[in-house]
Amino acid sequence: MLKPRHSRFHRILSFKYAFEGLYAAFKEEPNLKFHFFFALLVITAGFYFQISSLDWIFIIIMTGLVLTLELTNTAIEAIVDSFTPEQHPRAKYAKDIGAAAVLITAISASIVGIIIFLPYLRF
Repeated sequence: MLKPRHSRFHRILSFKYAFEGLYAAFKEEPNLKFHFFFALLVITAGFYFQISSLDWIFIIIMTGLVLTLELTNTAIEAIVDSFTPEQHPRAKYAKDIGAAAVLITAISASIVGIIIFLPYLRF
């Protein structure tokens, strides 16, 4: 009997590769470290202020989105750099758009964070 191409072993191995990618990106990318630091800060603040379940949902979604886009941008940059070792206008264009996507998402996440945490801060 033939084994299916995607056996349980291959699925487990794919998780191993995903964690290797996450580790490599975290080790090499200062922006990813920056985003992880702020994610940890926001999560800590969430526990401290005992935010609602609905607020947690927004925090988790926005944090996941920012980290995912930062990883995607890192992958885009690696691919572009592997094809064009010298400066090229279209390579710059692709990399700049990837960075812009991260920026817009990070700004959106910051606004969501302000909306969630501002009522807890007493000035």
